[in-house]
Amino acid sequence: MNLRPAAIVRRYALILLALTVTLGLQASSGCAATRPTVEDVAQGLTCQCGCGLTVANCNHPNCEFAVPARAQIAKMISRGMSRVEIIAFFRRKYGDKILSAPPAQGFNLLAWTMPFIALAAGGALIMLLLERWRRTTPSLPSGSEAVAERLPMIDPKLREKLEEEIREQF
Repeated sequence: MNLRPAAIVRRYALILLALTVTLGLQASSGCAATRPTVEDVAQGLTCQCGCGLTVANCNHPNCEFAVPARAQIAKMISRGMSRVEIIAFFRRKYGDKILSAPPAQGFNLLAWTMPFIALAAGGALIMLLLERWRRTTPSLPSGSEAVAERLPMIDPKLREKLEEEIREQF
């Protein structure tokens, strides 16, 4: 088989791409099986002290909620619990308000989809307005006949005189 240099390079590039994708998928599936970190789990929980930050990012050094929550997360991880199990525990204890992001189900799904819906509606509205403005923009007449036809109803004698003057000038 006699291949040109470009075809050989293309073939090797495809093989390299396939290997990269395969190894990337293996690496990502391997990450899911590893034990979670306190930081990872704490990012999914909102601190209840009123700071509005996640448990991982709470900036109060002696926070009455974040410090004990991090310690409890560490204990749960040492017992072999997964990230999902730990978050489910805190959710049962404190309700949905503990989650740093609303779950993508039920009414909360609206929080995930509304920005995209608003963007699409805004884009459609802009396109509609631009199309309407483009259609209603008056075009300039090319000749004096067009000007005469666009004149409002005026006295026929005056109109004839205007048309005559226009013809004389051009």
